[in-house]
Amino acid sequence: MKLLIMKQQLIFLFIISSFFVSQISAQEKKDSIVVKQQYGLRIGADISKPAIAFFDNNFTGIELVADARVYKNYFAAVELGYENKTTNEEYLNFTSNGSYIKVGFNYNAYKNWAGMQNEIYVGFRYGLGFFTQTLNSYTPNIKGTFFIPETNEINSEYSNLSAQWAALVFGLKVETFNNVYLGASVSFKRIMNTKEPENFKNLYIPGFNRVYLNNMGFGFNYTISYLIPLIKKVK
Repeated sequence: MKLLIMKQQLIFLFIISSFFVSQISAQEKKDSIVVKQQYGLRIGADISKPAIAFFDNNFTGIELVADARVYKNYFAAVELGYENKTTNEEYLNFTSNGSYIKVGFNYNAYKNWAGMQNEIYVGFRYGLGFFTQTLNSYTPNIKGTFFIPETNEINSEYSNLSAQWAALVFGLKVETFNNVYLGASVSFKRIMNTKEPENFKNLYIPGFNRVYLNNMGFGFNYTISYLIPLIKKVK
């Protein structure tokens, strides 16, 4: 786990340093007479999920991301994903398996230098997930008694579950090569509605991640994406 955290920190530092390097490069070219802004579809993937799966055998997942400029500094955004995660709690062992979609927008609050299209943004997402929960085993909490706790293997699957949530997102994107972007973001989430199995709470939801008190949660991602230019406008 420590190695995974260090890897995530290195990725974040690399993206931050790339951001400032690109801005310095843009400053050297700001005397150009004509600057063209590119409008198009940017598609990519969350590279943090394969990294987590590499270090954690109890997790597999993939997330595809896309966004497009719709008006000046406003971008429509969507994320599609799938996760399968086994969680081992003190008294529970369960597996969450399902897919999700997150849609919303980003507002780029950063004023770029000439010729650059980097972003420091704030955004909103509406998330919708469909999944199953499998209660693999549980151990009765009988601490403080004379009984010896025994783990019960039951493998009960609860299907047709769902969840809806809202998220506030903060992030950045930096163009490291021509039309190639690295990104990082953190999101703060709250469940609006969820369908749960009887006598078992949804403690982990694909796309939402771990569910904390008051149905709150947070997440992060590191992305690599490519901009497919469709329109160029002179700024």
